[in-house]
Amino acid sequence: MIIIKASKVLSRPDFMEKQVIFIESNHSNKLKFKNSNLVLVDENNKIVLQHPCSKIFVVFIVGEFSVTSVLIKNVKKNAIPLVFLNYSLKPYFSIISENKGNFLLRKKQYTNSNDLEIAKHIINNKINNQLALMISLRYKTVKEKTIIVKVKELLEQIHLVQNSQELLGLEGTSSKLFFETYFKNIDFKGRRPRCKDDIFNLLLDIGYYYLFNFVEANLELYGFDTYYGFYHKCFFQRKSLVCDLVEPFRCIIDKRIRKSFNLKQINKDDFYFKNGQFYIKREFNKKYSEFMLKEILQHKEKIFLYIQAYYRSFIKEKEINEYPYFTIEVDT
Repeated sequence: MIIIKASKVLSRPDFMEKQVIFIESNHSNKLKFKNSNLVLVDENNKIVLQHPCSKIFVVFIVGEFSVTSVLIKNVKKNAIPLVFLNYSLKPYFSIISENKGNFLLRKKQYTNSNDLEIAKHIINNKINNQLALMISLRYKTVKEKTIIVKVKELLEQIHLVQNSQELLGLEGTSSKLFFETYFKNIDFKGRRPRCKDDIFNLLLDIGYYYLFNFVEANLELYGFDTYYGFYHKCFFQRKSLVCDLVEPFRCIIDKRIRKSFNLKQINKDDFYFKNGQFYIKREFNKKYSEFMLKEILQHKEKIFLYIQAYYRSFIKEKEINEYPYFTIEVDT
């Protein structure tokens, strides 16, 4: 079990006091509420973990876990998201206290006419961060320098695109060049979401899962309809707005995985291959979850301020140049 310091809306100081809790299920532990605390007890009813509800931002639970109606009622009441993950660290169910009362915000979402410009802004942000990571690489080959120039050219073309399909194509080309360059020293054969046919695609998926849930929890603080996006198309049961606003932050996971590989923190013996896919051995879930979550939480304040600024820009219909921008810090 890991407890990682993190952060709720209200105010910035309140948010910074919040924590993210990660629990590995062992079938005998149970979650309860006691005196405004979230309590984890073992089979003998002995307290394993006790934490004030006011200081919890989100709880991740790995493995099979029994949920009672009393638990659901209390997490809703205390606005504590519970995210359940399988043993491959993929979320399969969540209990999130949705804030549906901000009807003015949702009305603006449904009638917004500025979707393409906002989409251009976030993709510009994403590609700039990818570019910064590529430029930070040492000992670049002629081919890699050429790729960097090409990505810069793609970046300059963003303002010319006429629709989301053109933007999607530009983003896809840029990302392909980014992964080819940034993970050059890793046994990485290209980004293939959800395929998990190599260790690094698996780890990218896991890191992006955690990032997705963290961004979603921030969006819920303001009452956004997380299913209604401005760039990713709206499909049944897809939280398109979360998919949109995760984009500028994907570089956090990209950078962490490359760094972990270089530090030899990623061991092939921690994984196994079955039915055409790689999986993390159960005993190593904690190891990989810990470094992913810690990396996200090192950026928790910037993510919070970004979502807060996005909300303020969107609700006040500000000019696109006043929308927030996240800049990744690169190693020098």
